[in-house]
Amino acid sequence: MRSIYSFIRHSPRIRTAMVLAVAVTFTGCAWSNKAKGTAAGTVAGAAVGGVIGNQTGSTARGAIIGAVVGGAAGAVIGHQMDQQAKELKVEIPGAVVERVGEGIQVTFSSGLLFHFDSDAILPASAANLQSLAASLKKYSDTDLLIVGHTDSSGSTDYNQSLSTRRSNAASGYLASQGVSANRMRTSGMGEMEPLATNETEAGRQANRRIEVAIFASAAARTGGQ
Repeated sequence: MRSIYSFIRHSPRIRTAMVLAVAVTFTGCAWSNKAKGTAAGTVAGAAVGGVIGNQTGSTARGAIIGAVVGGAAGAVIGHQMDQQAKELKVEIPGAVVERVGEGIQVTFSSGLLFHFDSDAILPASAANLQSLAASLKKYSDTDLLIVGHTDSSGSTDYNQSLSTRRSNAASGYLASQGVSANRMRTSGMGEMEPLATNETEAGRQANRRIEVAIFASAAARTGGQ
């Protein structure tokens, strides 16, 4: 797999998004260098994240890559993410924990958290989210995007609604465990970002999932200033 930096370097649409984002940020603004740098990073990150999400078919990965830091701050954040990912792999059995860029993606099979066609958290699965919440409170300088996905069974509108309700349910449960709601955003993608074919039961099962993107908060990316 190409590194993030190689991906950006060889992707004209992403480079264009970065240039436009920075240009829009600076045009007509008499800001300090520090303010310019912070704003440019925020705007460019959002633009790049959206483009990458569209290109790779992964909203969660796009959010993580859009929050890329680089430099000394990126090295510190990357080290923290390495440690957190190692712990999560042990503490959340059944979930897939991946290091992506300077962040972490945690993928839960919907069957691990919900009954079929339901947005109610399974009591037997609560421990998984409790472990995730404990990790998020320990590493508090991160933000999250929680993305719900379904297979293609049923109508597109219903699948969109179900995926949104499930991402909101996961966010609500994490909030009940002490994770600040201000750190979390949710999104329902329905059937739009499949991992596998919907022609087989195994493929449909893989597509029914919750993805949690963990990435450095804006304060962490700017050194808390």
